[in-house]
Amino acid sequence: MFALPEKESRAPSTCPGPASTQDLDSNCGDGLERECSRKPDQKLPELYGVGDPTAGFSSNSSHLSSRGGIIKWFWDSAEAGYRTYHMDEASLTWAPVRTNSALTCCPRGLREEVARFLSFYCKSPAPLQAENVVVLNGCASVFSALATVLCEVGEAFLIPAPYYGAITQHVCLYGNVRLVSVYLDSEVTGPDTRPFQLTVEKLEMALQGANSQGIKVKGLILINPQNPLGDIYSPAELQNFLEFAKRHELHVMVDEVYMLSVFEESVGYRSVLSLERLPDPQRTHVMWATSKDFGMSGLRFGTLYTENRDVATAVASLCRYHGLSGLVQHQMAQLLRDRDWINQVYLPENHARLKAAHTYVAGELRALGIPFLSRGAGFFIWADLRKYLPEGSFEEERRLWRRFLDHKVLVSFGKAFECKEPGWFRLVFSDKAHRLCLGMQRVRQVLEGKSQVAEDPPACQTQEPRDRHR
Repeated sequence: MFALPEKESRAPSTCPGPASTQDLDSNCGDGLERECSRKPDQKLPELYGVGDPTAGFSSNSSHLSSRGGIIKWFWDSAEAGYRTYHMDEASLTWAPVRTNSALTCCPRGLREEVARFLSFYCKSPAPLQAENVVVLNGCASVFSALATVLCEVGEAFLIPAPYYGAITQHVCLYGNVRLVSVYLDSEVTGPDTRPFQLTVEKLEMALQGANSQGIKVKGLILINPQNPLGDIYSPAELQNFLEFAKRHELHVMVDEVYMLSVFEESVGYRSVLSLERLPDPQRTHVMWATSKDFGMSGLRFGTLYTENRDVATAVASLCRYHGLSGLVQHQMAQLLRDRDWINQVYLPENHARLKAAHTYVAGELRALGIPFLSRGAGFFIWADLRKYLPEGSFEEERRLWRRFLDHKVLVSFGKAFECKEPGWFRLVFSDKAHRLCLGMQRVRQVLEGKSQVAEDPPACQTQEPRDRHR
């Protein structure tokens, strides 16, 4: 027997890496032991790594949430080469392959068409700039993206209620942003007031209430023309709401998706972009889409106009998930530049048809003695069916809605719009005359307590507007 050398008694834990049993038998002899002994502090090889893509992140924008800053940072860091190329294509000898970068999601030519289109129809005092335009696949995507880049998780927007219920999904399911309803009621309190009127005082009260509950409010959502009320804010009202937001450093998201669907000329609709001066341009963000005004919801085309470059960049970078195909980009550019057809053919005919349909449904409601609101904009009438709810509860409202469904007529109940008064329903009238006639007949049967749905309704007295351009 003999004693092993001292160096051989050391544990092999300092060997430079894992090895199989066979490897140990053949390779971990004196030579390997000597190597281990010479480098006792050598680290194990790195076989995996946990990434932290935001480790070097820094943001100097006061307008973006932390995730909005990260989104913009990814754009700035990843797209620098492509931006350089597109700014100076002629002098660079290399050319990038076709990519899904944010720059190619919406080329400048399309954004220029959108800027010219909005300048004309919004009646902006100065031409709108293409660099302030972002294009995504619909206003739902614009809502979702804006909520994400402006708010931290759990923060909130103020929104006058009743409001289009899908906005809850747009901002909550995607960005985990909350909505604070500014409840409006139908009571008329004076000669200069109207049902469901929004005022600065109501905004102040809602903001104070949210703050008292520890809810951080980051912005205000305005829909103009309003859905479901069909209401329109005057320039003075818009100015007051924007001044309120500026005082509290709130962003304002203005949804003008029904901008070109104002069929009563006496209404006097004004886009927020038509105002001579925006109180806080860096916090004012305007949305429009073709889904309503052109009946093209399936093509998914939504626009954002904002003078805040950080916000525009952060939203635009999300086009990887909300981009448009090249075919849709081409079609939209062709449509938006065809000003003659839009002004001389499409809008006059569309407004005439909307007005005729509205006149018919409004007349039917008057014949039933049903009060309603409609100011000549949008596709809907806000009808007061409270007299058909004996107890005035939301349970009764839902049961009445179910009876409409059982009679094969689809309307929307007020609770779906966060209306605080049970009994209000939204009726959409933008349809063919014969379908409106059948629909209103079924509404009458429900409200009169009849169970039989007539298969052959009497001849409808309304007519489709004639196509004056055929």
